Amino acid sequence: MPYKTNVKPVQSVHHALELFEVFRTAEKKEEFGVTELSKTLGLHKNNVFRLLATLESRGYIEQNMNTENYRLGIGIFNLGQKFINKLGILKLAKPFMEKIVEQVNESVYIGILREGSVIYLDIVEAPQTVRIVSRVGRDVPAYCTAIGKAQLAYASEEELNKIYMGARLRRYTDKTITSLPALKKHLRDVGEKDYAIDDEEFEERVRCIAIPIKDYLGVPVSALSVSGPACRMSDEKMTEEILPVLKKYSREISKRLGFQG
Repeated sequence: MPYKTNVKPVQSVHHALELFEVFRTAEKKEEFGVTELSKTLGLHKNNVFRLLATLESRGYIEQNMNTENYRLGIGIFNLGQKFINKLGILKLAKPFMEKIVEQVNESVYIGILREGSVIYLDIVEAPQTVRIVSRVGRDVPAYCTAIGKAQLAYASEEELNKIYMGARLRRYTDKTITSLPALKKHLRDVGEKDYAIDDEEFEERVRCIAIPIKDYLGVPVSALSVSGPACRMSDEKMTEEILPVLKKYSREISKRLGFQG
């Protein structure tokens, strides 16, 4: 059935969507009380409470029992993840990866974080005579790769401890970080910069720089990296030539996933 612009909207649905918009557009605020929502929406408190109760029963809104305020529930996250899965992040990212290769003339990866490992999903290779061996399909430790660190930087202290506390951080090269305190300190720096560098930490003579791809909640769902032989990947080239291009296109992908940062 074709969409008709003159169809009168269902008021309850309209109000529910307006309520979600309050949460979406709020800066640095995750919870709202009934009174505050009532004033913002211009609705009676009883109407707002019924909306919240209905959405809470379906998992789209949840109440913080400590503050009695309301916040978005896991149902919203699941809906967003379903959208991302349907959209197909590989299909979405591929044209941008090709543009990056055209501009920096080095190979570009996209990969995801799974627990303490990185799974490389795809690569667009640069037309260079000397190239690095593809990592696509490989399961690589996250703590010593740029793609992994770009996403680990957003993990909480609890999450990092769950993954690495008591675990042995294997040394792959002389530059591999092998202690959890040193890794946490390094990841704080990565988080502040919003990019990560693999300085021959997993493979000798291979350097990479990566930027996270974020969803509508600002959570990294993937990352893009530019990789190449260390002889071509100087600090100056990575930060002054590659990084601006990588930032530009990773943000374009993130915007298409709903990220507004």
